[in-house]
Amino acid sequence: MINLKNYLQSNVYPGRGIILGKSVNGDAVAAYFIMGRSENSRNRVFVENGNGIRTKAFDDSKVTDPSLIIYAPVRVLDNKLIVTNGDQTDTIYALMQDQLSFEQALRTREFEPDAPNYTPRISGIIKFADDSFNYAFNIIKTSDGNPESIERFTFAYKKPIAGQGRFLHTYSGDGNPLPSFKGEPVLTQIPDGIDDFTSLLWDNLNNDNKVSLFVRYIDKNRNATTRIINKNV
Repeated sequence: MINLKNYLQSNVYPGRGIILGKSVNGDAVAAYFIMGRSENSRNRVFVENGNGIRTKAFDDSKVTDPSLIIYAPVRVLDNKLIVTNGDQTDTIYALMQDQLSFEQALRTREFEPDAPNYTPRISGIIKFADDSFNYAFNIIKTSDGNPESIERFTFAYKKPIAGQGRFLHTYSGDGNPLPSFKGEPVLTQIPDGIDDFTSLLWDNLNNDNKVSLFVRYIDKNRNATTRIINKNV
């Protein structure tokens, strides 16, 4: 298990990140953050959108290309919470309504067309059943930066352990081009309180590059508590 504080402090640019897991007292937990190096990427905020959230330009006059920065990272479909780093949220939402699985829906998508980075598409889902839940991640990426090859990995976690979660992010560090995440989503601790977890994430993301953070805790009765922090206010 990583020390989340040290892990975040050691990586100035993990890019976009998803954490899913279970708190000590049994709540389902989801977190999503975005970072940016360019003015276009940094010019964003999270806003509530029904049961989910959307990204929105902070200053419309500074938008140069909305195609990969404006999307709905979080949506709720029946007993499922979907979290992704792009418009594949809508793909998952639509195709799961047509009875496809999470993994099948993502087979219709590829990594982002932002050469030379070819940013991975990372996606997560929490699925509730009675008073329990399970979760899964998916990543779609190039083969070591070669866009001629597409790699797809799904990681499923049934009967999650209290106080533990998994963390998947887009980049293994800063660079030009940006190096994609490799391996299995990393094991991390999940604090019991939403405010403690929100502070742990926000305070240790690189201050120059962090943009917005979403955290949600969902109890056994499916009552949700949400925190949103935007650097642009």
